[in-house]
Amino acid sequence: MTDDEKEPRRPSGPLRVTAGALAGAVAGFASLALAELVSVAVRPQAGPVVAVGGAAIDRTPAAVKDWAVRNFGTDDKLVLELGILAVLTLFACALGIAALRHRRAAAAGVVLFGVVGALAAVGRPDSRGLSDTLPSLLGAGAGAAVLFFLAGRLAWREQAREDEAPGAEAGAGSGDGWDRRGFVIAASAAAVASAGAGALGRSLNGASGRDAVAARDALVLPAPGSPAQAVPRGAGLRIPGVSPFVTPSGSFYRVDTALVVPKVDVTTWRLRVHGKGVSRPAVLSFDDLLRRDLVERDITLTCVSNEVGGPYVGTARWTGARLADLLAECGVRPPSRGGPADQLVARSVDGMTIGSPVEDVMDGRDALLAVGMNGEPLPFDHGFPVRMVVPGLYGYVSACKWITDLELTTFDAYDPYWVKRGWARRAPVKTQSRIDTPKPFARPAAGPVMVAGVAWAQHRGIDKVEVRVDDGPWQEARLAAEDSRDTWRQWSFPWRATKGGHTLTVRATDRSGRVQTERRTRTVPDGASGWHSVVVTVE
Repeated sequence: MTDDEKEPRRPSGPLRVTAGALAGAVAGFASLALAELVSVAVRPQAGPVVAVGGAAIDRTPAAVKDWAVRNFGTDDKLVLELGILAVLTLFACALGIAALRHRRAAAAGVVLFGVVGALAAVGRPDSRGLSDTLPSLLGAGAGAAVLFFLAGRLAWREQAREDEAPGAEAGAGSGDGWDRRGFVIAASAAAVASAGAGALGRSLNGASGRDAVAARDALVLPAPGSPAQAVPRGAGLRIPGVSPFVTPSGSFYRVDTALVVPKVDVTTWRLRVHGKGVSRPAVLSFDDLLRRDLVERDITLTCVSNEVGGPYVGTARWTGARLADLLAECGVRPPSRGGPADQLVARSVDGMTIGSPVEDVMDGRDALLAVGMNGEPLPFDHGFPVRMVVPGLYGYVSACKWITDLELTTFDAYDPYWVKRGWARRAPVKTQSRIDTPKPFARPAAGPVMVAGVAWAQHRGIDKVEVRVDDGPWQEARLAAEDSRDTWRQWSFPWRATKGGHTLTVRATDRSGRVQTERRTRTVPDGASGWHSVVVTVE
């Protein structure tokens, strides 16, 4: 006899339907909680939410990714995870309602969810094989069992109130057609057990990174052999509202695809250098890297997703080993000197691949394997223990975080992660400028108003910044002192503001003599362009 034949099709009241949805939600919670616990024995990245989220990021069109970064900033990953949880909750509730009449089919639906998570986990670039499927599959199995059991407590019973024992509480047993009290007790027990399993899994997963955290906390970076020069007097303008010349590490922008920030232990970290034209392959430990001659430089980084006037740009003091020196020791020659490789592919512990032009990283600029940021070891969010920093290139073609592998190859032979998704292979930073103050739609008082902001053209330098009020003539702004051509430059312009609405526009000229273009483009495929402007109302 089938499951459906055992359970007569009775009309479902609103309360029972609500209980069915609750049963599905509890089953979904149980599935995710057990998956979290199982992921302790595998790795946190194998959990279904992280795996499905990563797969969603990988398959999202570049324009959609760009929209998410533009609208949600560094909270884009949180929004994605909340979105996945919302969809899973709705799916689970729907299965719970379906289970009122089709228990086995609904339980199979939970298993299907587990299969999706397992496929997403094993399909990730950093997958460790079939073991990554275990959290999703075992979690789904637990969720299916919970749903099947709870749906049984909701099954319509043929026995009516007259069959109840004398003195039984009305509505507590089968008198209204389903075991309400039994369902509440079972659902509560399942929810409590799931919460316990999930909390334990989260705690153990957090503990798994404690060794890495302790190692970072105990790390003292050696003094660089080539320290950065002091920031020139006058490089940082003391104007309220202008971004500080050096961006604090905690405020530095973060744009990457990692839903779980890797916690890499420096004692086990290794960097492999190999590939085309590498006559002396190498494997370096973290201590090997620290024993090299370290340099310290102020460098401004820019994300290719930064819109005109956007916030994804910042300057930090980076400490690291020269990348060009390491490559040269491995026998690498740039294409201009006959080297066969024109692309350096960096790989992260999370499977990210980023391709940089070999010519650029070996042309004398301060391309670094960075170990420090603003005088301290790199924060985990920014790539601890080691990341790449290459001035003059957008991050997606230069700034690999949590780096573990360097392969010399060619642009024709291999397309890294972002190139496969429609971004350009080569992406030098475009000359840009931004008005930091006054803010858009500000209402300053008539009279003297200081207009100020930043401009950047890494590895070329900024020679001039001009400001225009409405459709008037361009007027030259005062430039702050320059730190180096690899850092942004602050500027200011005293404006005699008159009452009414006004549009302030800025443009910069780099050291090559190229004036920032007015032509407005989006960030895809190689960075935004156009003039930044703000509208204010002077009172």
